[in-house]
Amino acid sequence: MNHLREIEAAIRKEKFGKKPVSLYEPIRYIMSLGGKRLRPMLVLLAYGLYRRDFKKILPYAVAVEAFHNFTLMHDDIMDNAPLRRNKPTVHEKWNVNTAILSGDVMLVQVYEMLSGLHPEILKAALPKFNRTAREVCEGQQLDMDFETRDTVGEKEYLEMIRLKTAVLLGFSLEFGALLAGAPESDQKLLYDFGVSVGIGFQLKDDLLDVYAEKDKFGKQVGGDIISNKKTFLLIKALERAGGKTASELKEWLEKKKFNKTEKVKAVTAIYEKLEIRKLTERKIESYFTRAFKALNSMHPDLSMNEIQEYAQVLMDRQH
Repeated sequence: MNHLREIEAAIRKEKFGKKPVSLYEPIRYIMSLGGKRLRPMLVLLAYGLYRRDFKKILPYAVAVEAFHNFTLMHDDIMDNAPLRRNKPTVHEKWNVNTAILSGDVMLVQVYEMLSGLHPEILKAALPKFNRTAREVCEGQQLDMDFETRDTVGEKEYLEMIRLKTAVLLGFSLEFGALLAGAPESDQKLLYDFGVSVGIGFQLKDDLLDVYAEKDKFGKQVGGDIISNKKTFLLIKALERAGGKTASELKEWLEKKKFNKTEKVKAVTAIYEKLEIRKLTERKIESYFTRAFKALNSMHPDLSMNEIQEYAQVLMDRQH
């Protein structure tokens, strides 16, 4: 897709600071790792519903991607994650202190990048961006809070991933529409579309953490199981399990010393027994259905093909 090539070229063009090299090189490193570029892509696709001169807004789409990668840099520290897109995370390649500080200056640079907007657009965009940034932090804190709790409800979990993941996707679409001068009603519908896609996207991530092919996934397969992360799959398994199955699941969750491969295999077998994969797939489908409903509420003269096709790719992805 041309948009992706243009996004990558714009990221390479952005130097993200010079000296000290030890502060800025980690930023260039994490931004060079690739990935789906989902958020800047959504900015451009939403903009493209109304205008065709998308190259003029590329710096602002890159700003959204830079914000996302700032959150990843800090999330990886909190999660003690060894890999990001099959490469060492910043705190592994450098150290924790450098990763914290590079992330901090990365966020400052996001605001510098956005400051180039026309004053009227900046005035409208900044409160939306600030709300989104705050909500992403709230979602991350809830995620960490869940780690210390014995149980988490489905509703709580879905709200957490709405904040941590989905609102930034919603903002990306809303922002693209705002940059194009779209009506506020369209901005809102695109935001709602993005949030629903985002929740479905994260649920798919939960699923792939267990069932993806290792070489394609880019992260440790089964990492959520190893760390007892309260994903949708584990929450539903705890709800559904009874008798011997419940005892076995509890035993694995309480073990302090274990063989990682053995634990992943055993818990995955429990998920299969309880039909957790099918349940999760149905939930994912329900959110994508909700997303398309929001999209279909927009003006019929708008060509939605590209956005619909892109959402379908996200729904069908295997890594």
